[in-house]
Amino acid sequence: MTGGNDDSAEFGAPYVILEPSRLTTPLVINSPHSGRCYPRRFLARSRLDGLALRRSEDAFVDELFAPCVALGAPLMAANFPRAYLDVNREPYELDPLMFEGRLPPFVNTRSLRVAGGLGTIPRVVGEAQEIYGDSIPVAEAMERIAKLYAPYHSALRGLIERAASRFGLAVLLDCHSMPSNVADSAAPDFVIGDRYGASAGLWAVETLEQALRRLGYSVRRNKPYAGGFITEHYGVPASRRHAVQIEINRALYMDERTVAKSACWPELAAHLQTVVETLILRIAREIARPPMAAE
Repeated sequence: MTGGNDDSAEFGAPYVILEPSRLTTPLVINSPHSGRCYPRRFLARSRLDGLALRRSEDAFVDELFAPCVALGAPLMAANFPRAYLDVNREPYELDPLMFEGRLPPFVNTRSLRVAGGLGTIPRVVGEAQEIYGDSIPVAEAMERIAKLYAPYHSALRGLIERAASRFGLAVLLDCHSMPSNVADSAAPDFVIGDRYGASAGLWAVETLEQALRRLGYSVRRNKPYAGGFITEHYGVPASRRHAVQIEINRALYMDERTVAKSACWPELAAHLQTVVETLILRIAREIARPPMAAE
């Protein structure tokens, strides 16, 4: 599909990478769900208004972590919104009921995420609110994946491999936000996910958790968010590639109803910079350890 049916030109680029003036750490910061460029055609065909769609964003998470680039780590963030395409899924987790035409045989149509309406191209946002009023051509789905998903992961993989090549290890901090109420109860301030120990060394998770607790925050591990495709795919501790997901309670920094920053924003941004600095110092100690001795 080209011309008037192609939304990708509205993004400018699928992602932005903020590079430090000097790369001094193998930490890579990633914000895959903070994109806020909504194509006009997508908005026109959606059953929902722009504000309802925006409530699915990890709104402003890229801006919260942007000051950490000054600590020597790159930050990558999506320009497109997760309601349009979700890079924290397999490349082809698609719901056949959403599409006009036959999906290719390699598509994963049976995952739990697809069943919940949250595949690579989501069917719902928020409290199971249907995004589309009609079906999407299969060719359009394939184009979104080719023009947005594939370049995003290629660039993220490049940042991780650069870190591993230069420093002997890589640590990915995958940054997200969560509603203040999850699973019918109040959410903690932070949830740290490491796929129940499979995606990162214990040292990385403990460093983050202890740094947050020292600042007075409540922290939970893996429940209800253990990490998605990105954490699972890029976290290989045995190869000295660690991936940790961090979920921030949105009530700490924004008005969830209006999707606007709150007065608490500056304090949280400063605290996150302190936490990331603590993690970077711990990573430096890990670099100095022989590979066989590392967790």
